[in-house]
Amino acid sequence: MEQLYTAFSPEEEALIEREYQALIYDYVNSPHRKKTEIIDRAFRLARHAHGLVRRRSGEPYILHPIAVARIVCKEIGLGSTSICCALLHDVVEDTEYTVEDIRHHFGDKIAQIVEGLTKISAQQVTQPIDSLQAQNIRKLLLTIGDDARVILIKIADRLHNMRTLSSMKPEKQLKIAGETAYFYAPLADRLGLFSIKTELEDLSFRYEHPEAYREILRKVQESEAGREDLFQRFAEPLKARFDAMGLVYEMKARVKGCFSIWRKMQTKGIPFEEVYDLFAVRIIFDSSDGYPEKNRCWDIYTTITETYRNRPERLRDWISTPKGNGYQALHLTVLGPDAQWVEVQIRSQRMNEIAEQGLAAHWRYKGNEVEEDRELTIWLDTIREVLNHPDSEGMEFLDTVHLSLHANDITTFTPKGRTITLPIQASVLDFAYAVHTDLGDRCIGAKVNHKVVPISQVLTNGDQVEILTSRSVRPEPSWLDFVTTAYAKVKIETALRRHQRELVTRGEELLEAALAETGRPLSSDIINKLTHLYSFDRPDTLLRHIGDGSFSLPQDLDAVLRGKGEGRLGRVSRAIGGLFSSGRDKGTKGSTETEGQEHVDHSHRFELTEDGYGIRYRMAPCCHPIPGDDILGIEDGSGKVVVHRSSCPEATRYKTTQGDQLLAPVWGAQHSPLFETSIVIGGIDSRGLLNAITQVLLEDFKVSITAIQMAAKDGVFEGVISLRTLGVSQVEAICALLRRNEAIHEAYRLSELSERP
Repeated sequence: MEQLYTAFSPEEEALIEREYQALIYDYVNSPHRKKTEIIDRAFRLARHAHGLVRRRSGEPYILHPIAVARIVCKEIGLGSTSICCALLHDVVEDTEYTVEDIRHHFGDKIAQIVEGLTKISAQQVTQPIDSLQAQNIRKLLLTIGDDARVILIKIADRLHNMRTLSSMKPEKQLKIAGETAYFYAPLADRLGLFSIKTELEDLSFRYEHPEAYREILRKVQESEAGREDLFQRFAEPLKARFDAMGLVYEMKARVKGCFSIWRKMQTKGIPFEEVYDLFAVRIIFDSSDGYPEKNRCWDIYTTITETYRNRPERLRDWISTPKGNGYQALHLTVLGPDAQWVEVQIRSQRMNEIAEQGLAAHWRYKGNEVEEDRELTIWLDTIREVLNHPDSEGMEFLDTVHLSLHANDITTFTPKGRTITLPIQASVLDFAYAVHTDLGDRCIGAKVNHKVVPISQVLTNGDQVEILTSRSVRPEPSWLDFVTTAYAKVKIETALRRHQRELVTRGEELLEAALAETGRPLSSDIINKLTHLYSFDRPDTLLRHIGDGSFSLPQDLDAVLRGKGEGRLGRVSRAIGGLFSSGRDKGTKGSTETEGQEHVDHSHRFELTEDGYGIRYRMAPCCHPIPGDDILGIEDGSGKVVVHRSSCPEATRYKTTQGDQLLAPVWGAQHSPLFETSIVIGGIDSRGLLNAITQVLLEDFKVSITAIQMAAKDGVFEGVISLRTLGVSQVEAICALLRRNEAIHEAYRLSELSERP
């Protein structure tokens, strides 16, 4: 919070009062009981506590909690308790008031929620931690079992911060936008807040890829008239039939979010014009007449498919089997006017409210009995497992939480017909752990649709799965590569850690026996001495390797302990110990200070000049940024800056955990083709095609080719060409020239989001 205490002008005082009255209007017109008196008390306390403080944008700070309270009330649909907490959410963190003060004025429940919303400060942390951001997210998730309103208010707080992010410094924008895309947008989706999730994604996209955002927004706006015309022609014959049915309904068009459009363009390697599901038609009907919602959905489906040709493989029945976040609807895709495919979403008003307001709508429709939703309960159990995990902090913790945030997308079945919902790309091993932990720990494979498959087999919608087990099997580290669910990952790591503890115990017993032969008792001093002597990172690592037999104790152990040498076997053991040791790497990997390093000057934007390449900065090998890309920089602790593309998944992880080390660099002048990238090409195979491609690259653009991977089958070719280039504009020019060849149907730059051919 920016500490500016300039007195408010009469216009600003009027604005504060106007916004507060708008909040009261929203609340009075909501379905909740009208407790305006306690809301007014919360506003007066927050107004007094924040005083004349202003935000970085210059506006009175009190406008922020009012805005958050309006989101909580109008867009999420919560009541007076949540509104009060939203008004007070920054009071404890930013002012002299304490949680006890809040409890005194408003009671235990509001005090508990406000405490859950208060961030951990660096001064409160007594032990070194790798990420204060991760600890704050951990604290936030800890509250979800006690009162999920903490999470909902925090999402509202983040939404308003994103709406007003333009006043922040570029580095801060990248940090907040990255954290939002990685954690808060998936969290909103997991809780069923679809509209908020879409807005959070689009706002993050706006700050991470400003040019791409503006370009897609421009094209969406330019195509609005055409979409409206298509919608009217599509809806006209349906309205007549719906009216004849006596249906009370609303039919409208929903445009895909800018981020969602861009992600599909990147993943599929297609231009904006080829995103066929740019908009969807949504039909929301009134079900207050008592006619079963499910039956009405299928009646509407029948009417639509009698009017337009259906695309059966695109049917999605989320009424019979709702998504993990409670979403229910019937989706179909039909061939509309002008031979354009149109997606149609059919929902009741109840389904629509749950889709828009998620968990809050569940409370209204189920009388606060959220636990009745099995999938939500499973997710909450997963979060508890993650939080109770020994490594529930830092990047590992956030990665595991991130996995758990993706709503379930496929439905699978046990041999007895029990449904198991899993994320796309889930494996047999994910399924086994979803059924029961013991089943996962003993899994050796499965029969999927009566065919034997390995534990790594990826499942598809509708698969029937029978898990095969063996008592001689135990989880292995390689299993972590086969799972996509957080629950399975946590259970595998728990089993591995349990096995490691057994090995440590066995190693301790073997060492104790070896020491007994020398007449020495086992002691921590001896273990520490051997740990240091053989370069292990910690005593448990030494004992574990002794326990599993990968490290052999020297025969002349007594001489080693007396410093008299090791002998041949001891020297081999030292070499083996060095191979298994990771302590030296671990000791420096997370370091932010190294002797003799040069610190980056944060007083101005870091410029990526040609003469600084390799000296002051380097390109991240995970995403290969080139001039013209939206980028961010991360200080690596050695005086250099590692440059990532803003959309790089690895960079997004850093934005979430190490936001204080971020930079917002700018491209300087580049005259030499230093930067490596890859181009995906495909089309019809023909004689001399490779020669034509290399001619464009070598003669027309004079770029260096570093690798070519090409394959042809049944008259169609595809491949990837790696080259060194000057930047994005040159790559786009190369792709445009390649596509002029009649045999080349696609040529585009390989993105970190693209699907490799």
